[in-house]
Amino acid sequence: MATLSLTQFLTLDGVYQAPGGPDEDRSGGFEHGGWSVPFGDEDFGRRIDAIFARPAAFLLGRRTYDIFAGYWPKQTDPADPVASKLNSLPKYVATTTLGSADWAGTTLLRGDIVQEVTRLKESLDGEIQMHGSGGLARTLFAHDLIDTLYLHVFPVVLGTGFRLFAEGARPTAFRLTETTVTGAGVALHTYERAGRPTYGSYA
Repeated sequence: MATLSLTQFLTLDGVYQAPGGPDEDRSGGFEHGGWSVPFGDEDFGRRIDAIFARPAAFLLGRRTYDIFAGYWPKQTDPADPVASKLNSLPKYVATTTLGSADWAGTTLLRGDIVQEVTRLKESLDGEIQMHGSGGLARTLFAHDLIDTLYLHVFPVVLGTGFRLFAEGARPTAFRLTETTVTGAGVALHTYERAGRPTYGSYA
């Protein structure tokens, strides 16, 4: 049975929208796109390379798929660990609107996404990776389907934008298994899901 991980870039106030460029996602009038780019040093590159050394397959939301499919198939350097994995491994896209997918190795998941992802985890081995795809991630968090979080927290506050853990998120406990900080100040955290929160009192 496979595990499902989520790699997510976050601001200090929890925003994940459009980290990679001004026009990546302007939904809701978002004007802060590209906020992660100034922090992309060698430390951060090594972290991304390490994550992309592990996947057996990818699971993407529709918006993230469109962004990735517009860029990564054109990157053909076999020494690029990100491009080589994205272009060669199976990709599963959660969508109700996409009619077809030209990127080689792509399968569209059109049914109930909770059932589809449950079946996917049961039928594959290794690590299925999600990158971005915050809307899909919120749905899967609500059903305990994400096992590992690779959260990259950038030292910036934006005040607007889509947030990963929005009001009404399911109470969930995680265990911190690894943490480090890049030279540019990005906190790199790895968490494993650990059931429900426990509560106490200082009284």
